[in-house]
Amino acid sequence: MPSSVAEGVNLLDIEQLEVNLFRGSQPENSNLTRVFGGQVAGQAVMAALRTVPDDRHLHSLHVYFLLGGDPSLPIIYDVESVRDGRSFNTRRVSARQHGKVIFFMTASFQVEEEGWEHQNAIPKTIPPEEATSLPDLIAMVDEKAAEAWQQEWGGFESRYVGDPRPLADPSRETMPVVQHMWFKVNEALPDDPNLHQAIFTYFSDFSLLAASLVPQKLLISSPKVQPASLDHVIWFHRPFRMDEWLLYDQSSPSASGARGLSTGGVFSEDGRLVASVAQDGLIRPTTPRP
Repeated sequence: MPSSVAEGVNLLDIEQLEVNLFRGSQPENSNLTRVFGGQVAGQAVMAALRTVPDDRHLHSLHVYFLLGGDPSLPIIYDVESVRDGRSFNTRRVSARQHGKVIFFMTASFQVEEEGWEHQNAIPKTIPPEEATSLPDLIAMVDEKAAEAWQQEWGGFESRYVGDPRPLADPSRETMPVVQHMWFKVNEALPDDPNLHQAIFTYFSDFSLLAASLVPQKLLISSPKVQPASLDHVIWFHRPFRMDEWLLYDQSSPSASGARGLSTGGVFSEDGRLVASVAQDGLIRPTTPRP
């Protein structure tokens, strides 16, 4: 997410080139060496949404991150209309750069329907006002890294429950693995549910893989690990707003084969479960850099 919400909204306002063909721009001031995966997923969501009727809402998506994106080049999104049914629509989106597919998404859309209701309860934790700003926590380890975080993620406000530093929180040594974070954008957004879902998709890739490194007492920025998102799934359950506090309840049930599995439930501040997320990512051990 660029340093302001307005920049982020513009980033998701993709350009239509032809029927089912779109182009996504890049942040102007990013220092990332490759495109953040959540950005590609958010733009792909917007591309798919523009090919379905207005009475359909996105209820699930499954993405694969295939190649690192080039932040100096726009991304082309090719949307395939797989099926248009009476209740559901299915789309496949391929993202391309340099003539290669760097990302692939399958997304499903549904008309509004009534049905049975149940959900898990929101975890008992402190309110966002009492949680610690993530940039403040990063600054405890590296002030320059905190400044870089603010430049790349200034449009989001994130507050961590506990202390992410491996040796500072004894609960990080126990199972099950759990980490909690409150998040929202720091400015008001338009009343467009599609935009809120796209921005959520953008953010959902942030911090989730880090949960799989908690048992190893490692931060995801550690030189001892090579991290990368591999595949990512979101199920949307209930309406929400990205300009209101959401709790990201993250856990990691397993790590093996140089991959870590992380799952997350996302709750509104009043306790509604609005989305569920899962990600399998690369957490390859490396030789520490000198």
